[in-house]
This record gives sequence, C-alpha cells and structure tokens, in this order.
Amino acid sequence: MALRPIFTATHPRACSTAFERVFMARRDILESVHEPFGDAFYYGPEILSDRFRNDTATREQSGFSQKTYKDVLNEVMDAGKDGKRIFIKDMAYYLMAPDNKPTKVAPSLGEEEPGNPTVLPLEVLKQFQFTFLIRHPRRAIPSYYRCTVPPLDEVTGFYDFMPNEAGYKELVRFFDFLIKENIVDKDNLVVIDADDLLDNPEKTIRLYCEKTGIDFKPEMLEWNDEDCNYATIAFQKWNGWHNDAIKSSALRPRTHHQARQTDFL
Repeated sequence: MALRPIFTATHPRACSTAFERVFMARRDILESVHEPFGDAFYYGPEILSDRFRNDTATREQSGFSQKTYKDVLNEVMDAGKDGKRIFIKDMAYYLMAPDNKPTKVAPSLGEEEPGNPTVLPLEVLKQFQFTFLIRHPRRAIPSYYRCTVPPLDEVTGFYDFMPNEAGYKELVRFFDFLIKENIVDKDNLVVIDADDLLDNPEKTIRLYCEKTGIDFKPEMLEWNDEDCNYATIAFQKWNGWHNDAIKSSALRPRTHHQARQTDFL
C-alpha cells in the first residue's frame, strides 16, 4: 500500500522552509511541493485573501490569476506521478477565509460541507498524512512584520502588515477539525516546535521520519550545490521570504538555545 502524501501544516515564519529543505534533499524518494495553495488564496478566481483582491495588475502578473483550488490540488497530486511520495509544506490559513469568516468548499472542488472550515472537501483531506510545525509568536510575528515594511516589502511585494496573516488561529481550527474527523489521531500526533528543530535538528528530524515512514539519512541535513539550486528554483515565487533558507548549506544546532520546550509527540 502506497504511503499517503505528507502535508506539513504551519504558520508563517516558523522556520518551515529550513525544515522543508531537509526533505528536498531526498529527491530520490520524495517530491516536494512548496506552499502550493497560496496561489489560489491570494491570486486566483476563488480568492480568499483581501491583500490583492482589488489589485488586478498584481494578480495578473503573478501568473496565478486563473488558478483555482482544484488546479492546485491537481498539480499537487500530479507531483507523485513518478512514484515518489509527495511532501507538502503549506500555511493552514491558505485553506480558510480570513478573520474567522465562514469558509465553504471551493466551488471548483464541490458542494458545501457544513462544519468543514476549509476549502478542501473531507474526502480530499483524508488522502493526506498531516503533521504540524509551530513557533512561538513572539519570534514568528515580528519576523513576518519585518517582511511587510520597508525595506523588505519592496522585495516581497507584501506592503503593510496584516494581522490575519499570522496564521495561528487558522492552524488551531484546522488542527481541531482534523482531530474531530479522525483524520489525525490525537494519540499519535506529529507536532514539531521550531525551537526544538533549531536546537537539535538531527534528533527532531529522526523522530519526524520515524513517525512519517521516511528513511532518515544524516546527509538530509547537509546540502550541496545541487540541493541549493533546486531550492532556489522552488522558492522563486515567494521572492524575499526565504533568503536565509536558500543561502544555507546545512541545518545545524544553533549555538544559543532559546527554547520553550515542547514535547514531540
């Protein structure tokens, strides 16, 4: 039986791109899909975000103005056509309307499902193995803010800080819904705290691999030129957000711990 695609749900600035690079290094067995649902959330005809809702030029220039959630899902599933396991890292808030507004299943994907807080039908959600990555907001939110004000906003194209993009409330709602529907087993959760990842990357990644059925190799934490070139191409569409992760050649323990310890379950 084929292993389900892995979907790591997170919020912005959770060190998730450095985490993702670890699995991009296993191109022999994994096909990584980088933040795919943001295309439809920000730019497509089923747009949920207000950031570019009235900015037709930016949406057109993105190349995603006609991309529906169904289009995104089809691309995700097509990524595994060569037999590799799909690995997605994406923001939970890309699957919901901002500010706790009612969210319906995307029109391109089917009819409304009462009680489902996301744009993805329940039968679609059941196809994934969900894992979660979190970071304390006192570190994540200031990091996000810096990307939405000068001088970085000229690079990212995200002008002005929008609190509803912090992503914490949506991640909690998504997490609770997946448990309620038994898509995620509450007794066998896979949740990573970014502090644990940064303080002890090898231990954290080893445990994650055990939980997700990935064959861990130490070289996943060391990245050669080919790995770096692959990441650069993968991260192009979110210019300015991932510069540190792109420039890195390894994921090594940081020298100064800032840990607020979270158990890895």
